[in-house]
Amino acid sequence: MVMLPQEEWQSLNDKLDRLAEMIENRNASDRDTEWLESEAARKLLGVSTKTWQNYRDQRVIPFSQIGRKIYVNRADLDAFLRRYRIGDLK
Repeated sequence: MVMLPQEEWQSLNDKLDRLAEMIENRNASDRDTEWLESEAARKLLGVSTKTWQNYRDQRVIPFSQIGRKIYVNRADLDAFLRRYRIGDLK
């Protein structure tokens, strides 16, 4: 058992809270800048290749294309899923 004065315990606890907040903020910002390749995005959404092609053709989900490679921002996928979310039934 370790005994600490109340002030030191509170200071340590405050530092841990700030560290946890920094990690949460970092994870949120990483998610906004995470880019997925087309196949990973398609699998994440659970849609067929044809449906994924239709989404791109209709510009349903923004994407970037470099040569033949297609990339999708994770934040855009999350926004798409939120937009089509069906609320809880009561």
